[in-house]
Amino acid sequence: MTQQPPERIFHIATAAEWRTALDTGTYTTSTVGRSLAEEGFIHASRRDQVQGVFDRYYRSLREDLVLLTIDPARLTSEVRVDPVGDDTYPHVYGPIEPRAVLEAVPLSRSGQPETVMSLWLKGMAVRMGIALLVMAIASVVVLLLL
Repeated sequence: MTQQPPERIFHIATAAEWRTALDTGTYTTSTVGRSLAEEGFIHASRRDQVQGVFDRYYRSLREDLVLLTIDPARLTSEVRVDPVGDDTYPHVYGPIEPRAVLEAVPLSRSGQPETVMSLWLKGMAVRMGIALLVMAIASVVVLLLL
């Protein structure tokens, strides 16, 4: 009996590869360092599997990553749920068209989805750090000139 794919499947992509897919109209990266042509399918996961996949394969990457939320019903490629070890994972047997991707959310270095608020706070923290550094340098320069 063939298991039906979940209503939504997920795939971790580098931001650069996702931008290329938006330009070309197809996404063909199977997993880190492997293409659809090399692997025969694109690795995907259920939502509950995303963190484990990130920890095993993506944690050491220093590239910006995005989590793609994919609607299998919008794909022209077949999606199969295949056994992998003691679990099953969805695999996409063909390219992923950007129209099938409902959401592409940036991932933090710990593999957690970034929200607009968390991105804003990070940016604000960087700007505050720079402002404090400039004020400290200015203070030292003023003291040296006195």
